[in-house]
Amino acid sequence: MGAIILGPLRPSTSLCQYVDTRVPAGFPSPAADYEDAALSIDELIDLRAPHVYLVRVEGHSMIGAGVYDGDVLVVNRAIEARSGDIIVAYVDGGMTVKRLHVTEDAVWLRAENAEYRPIQVTESLHVWAVATHNLHTLCSR
Repeated sequence: MGAIILGPLRPSTSLCQYVDTRVPAGFPSPAADYEDAALSIDELIDLRAPHVYLVRVEGHSMIGAGVYDGDVLVVNRAIEARSGDIIVAYVDGGMTVKRLHVTEDAVWLRAENAEYRPIQVTESLHVWAVATHNLHTLCSR
């Protein structure tokens, strides 16, 4: 799965309307009170930080993690990658999105799709950023 770095973010001054309650995925509660509030998307996913970037995903290797072709990941270059994180890495001359697995014996970049084999890192690995959020489109209207 490849990655296209879209660039750093510019802070926005716009606010979205926000329903200040949790919305059940099952049956709604008729007794629930709903309150409108203002919410900044920038603050919600820390978009104002200078080390936060957007990356467009290319490919199908991470579909098991809910990351699909065309999704936009919010990535943070200031976070130190740990085993289990979804990362954007520079490996074998290109950028890729994979899950980092570190064992006592090896470092692996693993896909979340059975059609893709894990990559054992034998040379140096450059972790470019750690993915923190996925901006995934739910419908194509």
